[in-house]
Amino acid sequence: MALPWRTFSAVSLITAYFVTAGYPSQWRILWFVTNFLAGWAVQLFGFVIWRVVLWPKLFSPLIGLPEPSGNSFFNGQWKIISEKTSGVPMMEWVNTIPHDGLIRYQGLFNIERVMPCSAKALGEVLVTKNYDFQKPSQMRWGLARILGIGLLLAEGEEHKFQRRNLLPAFAFRHVKDLYATFWKISREGVQVMTEQILADAAKGPVLDDEKLPENTAVTEVGNWASRMTLDIIGVAGLGRDFNAIHDPNNELNQTYRTLLAPNKQARILDILSIILPGWMVAKLPLKRNGTVSHAADFIRQTCRALIEEKKTKLAENKLHDLDILSVALESGAFTDENLVDQLMTFLAAGHETTASAMTWAIYMLCLHQDVQTRLRDEIRSHLPSLSEDTAEVTSQEIDHLPYLNAVCNEVLRYYPPAPLTIREAAVDTTICDHPIPKGTRVIIIPNAINRSKSLWGEDADKFNPDRWLPKFEGDKGAASGHATSNYAFLTFLHGPRSCIGQGFAKAEFACLLAAWVGRFQFEIRDKAELDEKNMVIKGGITMRPANGLWVKATVLDGW
Repeated sequence: MALPWRTFSAVSLITAYFVTAGYPSQWRILWFVTNFLAGWAVQLFGFVIWRVVLWPKLFSPLIGLPEPSGNSFFNGQWKIISEKTSGVPMMEWVNTIPHDGLIRYQGLFNIERVMPCSAKALGEVLVTKNYDFQKPSQMRWGLARILGIGLLLAEGEEHKFQRRNLLPAFAFRHVKDLYATFWKISREGVQVMTEQILADAAKGPVLDDEKLPENTAVTEVGNWASRMTLDIIGVAGLGRDFNAIHDPNNELNQTYRTLLAPNKQARILDILSIILPGWMVAKLPLKRNGTVSHAADFIRQTCRALIEEKKTKLAENKLHDLDILSVALESGAFTDENLVDQLMTFLAAGHETTASAMTWAIYMLCLHQDVQTRLRDEIRSHLPSLSEDTAEVTSQEIDHLPYLNAVCNEVLRYYPPAPLTIREAAVDTTICDHPIPKGTRVIIIPNAINRSKSLWGEDADKFNPDRWLPKFEGDKGAASGHATSNYAFLTFLHGPRSCIGQGFAKAEFACLLAAWVGRFQFEIRDKAELDEKNMVIKGGITMRPANGLWVKATVLDGW
């Protein structure tokens, strides 16, 4: 619902000019300004009445689609959407509102949203008509400050061009060769984590009334996960070890922690971007804008330094790496600034999403100790001990651990790192033969679809890794978690806009989780959080526990 401020201003200027043309010169400026502001006010009032009241209630072609009850007169479902975790209201709607594939709901200022809920509707939005639906310009502007205009935000022909030239870096065989790197860094991270936990355990509990078993300390999972995933994307993706594992105050890690942390001012800016141009929102004198600008400058400088290193090696005919940056550079398809945008995208999205997945994996294993024990037994029985300095792990060893992969898939289903993604109809189009006017927001919500009972069965809202295991010999349904459609699992989306790094992320996640669970026993510190309803979740680019995930981590012997 961005205001057509250019049109308003032009109409107001022309009107004010003609109305005041005959005024005495000494009063002309005053009356010109008065008429200009009056013209703006009249147009704004009419625009608000039309867009907030008349269009959504009387004229919209979306009227008649199934929708939740209890709309506010001016703000639709905004109150419940803003109060609950991102995607949770939609999770309830998709399982309680009868629909034929589409649900309509209204947000702030009654702005209409359409949520595709069936395999057919999702297939049209993500595959057969995917370029009819683009990321809204306001959202692209805000995310571009953090991610750059890389593959994630590119649209149309530019997106096709970028994806085609980056695909070799994510080829199946290349990702398989990276497992050894993933395991090496996971092992290194766990060793540093072990030393810290043992050191903290020797000091005794922080709280006087807290009793901890031997070799146990309280630690925050999310920070460790972020440091390890940042080093993995650095080495495997960009050819640089950022050393975040060994240095908790690493500047790049701290920059991302500040940038991606949930923030009230960031929420305010998001709301303002609904009605104001992105460039105007970015210029507002708020601390958040300054933080984002400073962080983006530092990250861009880091990316430029990486590019210069690689270009020097290329000029000396010494560039034989197969990391993302090397492949993009050797393609010759990208300018230096294009490369900076790609690196910003892969740095942020490439480590933050897996760190979020790791955090939720540990949380679910704390809630389901039987799953944690069963997983640890499989890992210790089939993978070499982390104490063996020269032991390597191959893709075949990781991929042939059925329960590890089942747990990873179930975590990604149950808590998708990115709970929703927004599209906007770039043209007048249809979904399931229903007219969708140009400009309509289409909200794709993995958080809801991944727990849809019509797609996953009655236990869709239960954490159950066994759904990914075969029920009988030759059971092909295990590969999709026995869901009724491939579109039931939306964590990585589908089609031309699906996550290009899906194989990379899943392999990295499996290696990290295996190393962690093989070495540590995890228990939740705050017993109230054993009830998921008590876990406060906030999100930015990804979902995280609002106050971090604090656990009791015990170093286990024998592996």
